[in-house]
Amino acid sequence: MNQILSGVVPVLAPAAWAVRVRYGAVAVTTVLGVVSVVVTVAVWFLGRWVEGDRWPGLLGLVELAVLLLSVVVSLRAEDGPRCAAAAWTACGAVALWLTRFAFVEGPADALTLFGFGSSLSLPAVLTGLYLRGLDEGRRKAVAEAKRAQRLELAHDLHDFVAHDVSGMVAQAQAGAYLAGIDPAGAAEMFQRIEQAGQRALASLDRTVQLLRSEEGAGRGPQPGLAALAEVAERFTATGGAEVRLELPEGPVPREVESTVHRIVVESLTNVRRHAPAARTVEVRARRSGGRLELTVTNDGRAPAPSGRPRRGGGSGLPGLVARVEALDGSLEAGPYERDAWRVTAVLPLEDVGAGPARA
Repeated sequence: MNQILSGVVPVLAPAAWAVRVRYGAVAVTTVLGVVSVVVTVAVWFLGRWVEGDRWPGLLGLVELAVLLLSVVVSLRAEDGPRCAAAAWTACGAVALWLTRFAFVEGPADALTLFGFGSSLSLPAVLTGLYLRGLDEGRRKAVAEAKRAQRLELAHDLHDFVAHDVSGMVAQAQAGAYLAGIDPAGAAEMFQRIEQAGQRALASLDRTVQLLRSEEGAGRGPQPGLAALAEVAERFTATGGAEVRLELPEGPVPREVESTVHRIVVESLTNVRRHAPAARTVEVRARRSGGRLELTVTNDGRAPAPSGRPRRGGGSGLPGLVARVEALDGSLEAGPYERDAWRVTAVLPLEDVGAGPARA
């Protein structure tokens, strides 16, 4: 009659698995381990089984498989004292399973039980820990990818919105001056301010939309060298320094294109903020021995117009240095000749060959 007990854990396993989502794998493993131990103790008192009994042996193998699988699932799903207690309970039940057939007499039998339990439990424990390590690695990789994506969006916000806003500030200063002496010119200036504000709002809308999306899906291609002509034209049209642009012909790797665009936009933004006396900004991108050499130079020697430049630094150049170094390039910024300032970047690219061309 006591052989009926061999089916308790196998019968209980489907119900336990069904409630696993609600109560957790650790709780299910603990319950199955405790039930298995209770069955073993009941067999001790009701009479041990005979090794030749068919059904206790077959159902016992199913019970061992259920316990070991529950250990794997628990260790994969959770960490901490509760999980350790559940694993010890289930593994202990596996080790005690042999005592349903024979008494434990002396150290030799105890060593046999320990070896039996270890040989079955250790692979299950290692498998659960390995799977948990894989899951944690995937979670960290996803979190790092999302963090990198959000940092990239933050760089977009800084590069493009700050550029438009700094232009708006400069034009507002000029517009306030023109309002008293040239109302028509002031009206045109304020129209440009409105256009720059609309571009800044559009950039903000795109960035916020991407930040709200889980994976940043739908993100458009990053601007490249072709967009620099429009950037230079808008910068010059605001009444500040004249931008002279020289770009290479032929294809350039996408990563290099977007990086060059960022460097130029950041450099022009810094000219607007910190060098209002500049009258000319030269932007030159040339191929040289499998590399693209970019220089952005402003003269900075003309007298400053009315209004104060914005004080303080930002995170633009340090972020660009990290981006350029990630492409195995280099970026430097500092004084050039007398009062001028130059940003120099060298970026590796494929040797596709082309000569410089005026834009």
